[in-house]
Amino acid sequence: MDTATKLLIIFLLVNVVTFCLFWWDKEAARDGTWRVSEARLLQFAFFGGSLGAFAAQRLLRHKTRKEPFRMQLMAILILHAVLAPAALIFGPTLYRMLQAG
Repeated sequence: MDTATKLLIIFLLVNVVTFCLFWWDKEAARDGTWRVSEARLLQFAFFGGSLGAFAAQRLLRHKTRKEPFRMQLMAILILHAVLAPAALIFGPTLYRMLQAG
């Protein structure tokens, strides 16, 4: 398995886990049990799960009116939308430059 495939699998797993954390928090809110902190939800979004977080927010209708959480999640999503194409375009060149020393 090549590096790109491994990275894609990791990306998908992080987003699935993030989606599940939002689902778990939504269920806990309904049941009145232990909740996942907003900081933890944002951490998972920041470290690669922003698409899973955004999908969960929309599909589960969870944390859609909570401010500043909503804006922080949107900022993370925008950051990832800018960084992902930049990494795809410039990443291979930077990687070769780092290897060359």
